[in-house]
Amino acid sequence: MTRYSLDPENASKSAKARGSHLRVHFKNTRETAQNIKHMHLRRAVAYLKNVMSYKECVPFRRFTGGVGRCAQAKAWGTTQGRWPKKSAEFLLQLLKNAESNAEFKGLDCDHLVIEHIQVNRAPKMRRRTYRAHGRINAYMSSPCHIEVILAEKEQAIAKPTEEETKKKVSQKKLKKQKMMMRE
Repeated sequence: MTRYSLDPENASKSAKARGSHLRVHFKNTRETAQNIKHMHLRRAVAYLKNVMSYKECVPFRRFTGGVGRCAQAKAWGTTQGRWPKKSAEFLLQLLKNAESNAEFKGLDCDHLVIEHIQVNRAPKMRRRTYRAHGRINAYMSSPCHIEVILAEKEQAIAKPTEEETKKKVSQKKLKKQKMMMRE
């Protein structure tokens, strides 16, 4: 059994899944994973499917060099965005695996939330490319490790509204009222 970077608060109400040495770009996967963190599982799956069909974009916040602008990024409060299809596919597979783990544990899949998701760099894989004048350069891939923890959240309980909240009155106003009462 492998170690996760974070232990869930309540192990009986959570499910885990991880993938190691996945041949998918680290930077794209990191941005996609950051965007689905703390989402409900159903919403995250729908979002990743929308990314694959170019209906919603993944906003790029850290690795932004050379990333073009798109109108869909405005929904996330930024300007740069992309549609990393392969990253979305890998994350979908991982979420599906975590969901089946949760189902096996007897958790309610409709109330699952992505409590923790982390993407780490994996060792680079080497290839070579041939350049002019008989030179050779490295041609590396940037794989990654991904880990996900889903947690079952209870329904949010509505906060009871107070009927009549007393409005704060300043000291100056209180003194003024007392003066008026004396007169």
